[in-house]
Amino acid sequence: MASGASRNVRFQNEIEVQSFRTSPLQSLSRKHGKAHDPRKCRLGLRGGCLEKACRNRKPMLKDRVLSRAFSEELESLMHAAGGSHLFFDPRGQLIHLWNKIFLSACLLSLFVDPLFLYLTGTQRNTCVEFEDSLALTLSMIRSLLDLFYGAHILFRFRTAFIAPSSRVFGRGELVIQPYEIARRYLGRTFWFDLVTALPLPQFVIWIVIPRLNGYSRTANTKNILRFSIIFQYLPRFFQIFPLSGRIVMATGVMTETAWAGAAYNLILYMLASHVLGALWYLFSVQRQEACWREACLLVSPTSQTMFFDCKALSSNRTIWYELSNITSRCTPGNGFYPFGIYEEALYAKLTSSSFTQKYFYCFWWGLKNLSSLGQNLSTSLFIGEITFAIVVGVLGLVLFGLLIGNMQSYLQATMVRLEEWRTKRTDMERWMHHRQIPQPLKQCVRRYHQYQWVATRGVDEEALLQDLPMDIRRDIKRHLCLDLVRRVPLFDEMDERMLDAICERLRPALYTRGTRLMRELDPVDSMLFIIRGYLDSYTTQGGRSGFFNSCRIGAGEFCGEELLTWALDPRPAAKLPLSTRTVRAVSEVEAFALVADDLRFVASQFRRLHSARIRHRFRFYSHQWRTWAACFIQAAWRRYKRRRASMELRVREVRAGGSLLRSRRHSIEGKASIRKPMEPDFTVEEED
Repeated sequence: MASGASRNVRFQNEIEVQSFRTSPLQSLSRKHGKAHDPRKCRLGLRGGCLEKACRNRKPMLKDRVLSRAFSEELESLMHAAGGSHLFFDPRGQLIHLWNKIFLSACLLSLFVDPLFLYLTGTQRNTCVEFEDSLALTLSMIRSLLDLFYGAHILFRFRTAFIAPSSRVFGRGELVIQPYEIARRYLGRTFWFDLVTALPLPQFVIWIVIPRLNGYSRTANTKNILRFSIIFQYLPRFFQIFPLSGRIVMATGVMTETAWAGAAYNLILYMLASHVLGALWYLFSVQRQEACWREACLLVSPTSQTMFFDCKALSSNRTIWYELSNITSRCTPGNGFYPFGIYEEALYAKLTSSSFTQKYFYCFWWGLKNLSSLGQNLSTSLFIGEITFAIVVGVLGLVLFGLLIGNMQSYLQATMVRLEEWRTKRTDMERWMHHRQIPQPLKQCVRRYHQYQWVATRGVDEEALLQDLPMDIRRDIKRHLCLDLVRRVPLFDEMDERMLDAICERLRPALYTRGTRLMRELDPVDSMLFIIRGYLDSYTTQGGRSGFFNSCRIGAGEFCGEELLTWALDPRPAAKLPLSTRTVRAVSEVEAFALVADDLRFVASQFRRLHSARIRHRFRFYSHQWRTWAACFIQAAWRRYKRRRASMELRVREVRAGGSLLRSRRHSIEGKASIRKPMEPDFTVEEED
């Protein structure tokens, strides 16, 4: 077994490691009175018992070859190995990133390879030419893309795989032994990957074709290129499917967004149009050349087909060109030769146009006929042409169905929330119409649903967070709420532990303009901390005649502090406290709410803190305390005014002695006070 420092590591030969206190070699050295030098065993020194002890020495932990490891230990093991053994986790971020990069390179390669079919073209003097400059450009691009295929093979030789015997439970162990990785890869997909990585088009263009002479060079160029491209194009095309499967297996999805998935399917559809257009162009050149050969056979059975090569221009070719009358006979539409579906390319003189014109016209032809399922194709009696038209129709039917189906699925995924909201709104409208809800209430309901959709986009945040582990949920709540909670001055005085407890229990709340959040003398069931918007808070002191106090509550303030007083009471009443104010939203309001039970838990925590500063903060920002303070100051001022008026009246009484003034003085000295609000018990000491 491994030591405690390397637990969970599997070795090739799991042999019990003896205690490191005394090894057989060390005890043998002590017996002979010699110090043991471990280098002697490595140098192969002979010496009787010493040689035998060296042969029987058990391998130390660091001498063993690691064969298996868990994903979590792979990075540390590679770091301990000093970079001599570099392996990659197939489910790691690096391999996932490489798979995406390689998939992009594969798609780009699938777009580049059909461009080699445009290398052959015709000239006005009835000859076939090979565009060397375009061949050089495409060869350089293709060689650059081939490097990605070679790098992919190297990655596969260094990518660990999951041991089949360890898949019974959990994610399994990774086999990181180089021999096992190479043996598994060579026995599976190595040869397939090797075929896709070979530079076949470059080999054909720069080695095979230059060795051909005369007309055979031009005539065989199309066939050799077509064979090499198709031979390698099909494996490269089918390689993207297992690659996409590995990406889905690692992340659960192919693309992060629905629009990216729709774009991926659209790219495949455009790729098919691109390939069909390139094949149509190549077949058009071949059909035109076939017409030339047939026209030559009518003039002479031993036709000079070598004159079809543009590099074979001579005086004899000029005489042959005038006698054969190829130009008039091979003109599309004269009925001499059935061009079929390739007649359109000859009418447009596409085979003698520039590369840009060739590509875009052929791409449009492929996209048009693929979308119309080949319904506009009028074929001749050539079997190959009919087969090509059938392939266009069937491929268009399959790809168009897949494209529409996948894009519909992706678009529905993006619109599912909106459709749910519309359905809920329709149900609400029907219910309000059935119950004959008044029009003002209908407007309030509609405004609330509209504001809720704009703020949340139909996502139930609480339901999403409940499915997450506790620590992740706490971190998300902290990320979302901490900065907003710190805007509340009452909370800004608390430490991080208490802020975490508050953030964990805060619930988002939305209110539209005109909503009554609280009513005077109604039970208070939550304390609200305003994040955005404004509210009007007013009180009549329980319906007291002639008393009215109002204030504006904005971002960073709170309401419902009566609940905090109730929660801080060591022996709170069973009934919820009554609100002393009426709170009404004057704009759209976003807030966080602490319900009674959660507030009691939080209050029981921070009541044990050094809370003199919090008490001052609470008094300063509490509108109930502000109202009491304002009324207290007003009452004190009135008492001062009454005392002053009373003193003046006494002076007048002494002088005048009227009873009317005496009764007036008694009426002025009557008291009209307001009750002081209850103060939260911040100073209760911790219980032992």
